[in-house]
Amino acid sequence: MLKMTHLSKVYRTEVVETYALRDFNIDVKEGEFVAVTGPSGSGKTTFLTIAGLLETFTGGEYHLDGVEVSHLDDNARSRIRNEKIGFIFQAFNLIPDLNVFDNVEVPLRYRGMKAPERKQRIMDALERVGLASRAKHYPAELSGGQQQRVAIARALAGSPRLLLADEPTGNLDTQMARGVLELLEEIHREGATIVMVTHDPELAARAQRNVHIIDGQVVDLAEDPRFHTAYAAAAGQVRG
Repeated sequence: MLKMTHLSKVYRTEVVETYALRDFNIDVKEGEFVAVTGPSGSGKTTFLTIAGLLETFTGGEYHLDGVEVSHLDDNARSRIRNEKIGFIFQAFNLIPDLNVFDNVEVPLRYRGMKAPERKQRIMDALERVGLASRAKHYPAELSGGQQQRVAIARALAGSPRLLLADEPTGNLDTQMARGVLELLEEIHREGATIVMVTHDPELAARAQRNVHIIDGQVVDLAEDPRFHTAYAAAAGQVRG
């Protein structure tokens, strides 16, 4: 479903080059639920934005659902992103002036889908996340957990091949976070491929597989001592 080989991402200024990803390799099979972890600044967000075709990369290869994407123009990337990828963000990214129904509808309109099909997809998605009765409510009228469920419904309505989740429970309390994670697990059991970036070891433990990133590279925890030091410091276990 998602395969990156020797991928790099370099940010350049007139005087310095900064590698966000370096010789980055990852292979996510269809139907997997993968948690991507690592300390702040390790490259997790850069990986996710490249995976979602929101950002280009400098070198290497990226195959998404069998398609090598580096040669695609902006229109082709936008089309693949809209048809194959669903995004779930930490900050929900709902449009405050639109009700729940209309928020879920936004990406479907870009596909040129007819109104009856859009309505059916929207209501099916809202039913799936338990919010069909809130279709006419606005984001400000919902709890944080409900807003995240709307964001998940928006992603699901497009029947994506791949769900990308960026800290999906980061703005939620423990109970709401548990509900959102259980929903993601249910979606995975039904066959979805999910890649979730998280700082939370408890959430990562619930995924099918963990991938750990440090200094822009995928590392093996058992073999790379850099990760132990960086992760322990981030957790407050190393004091200097």
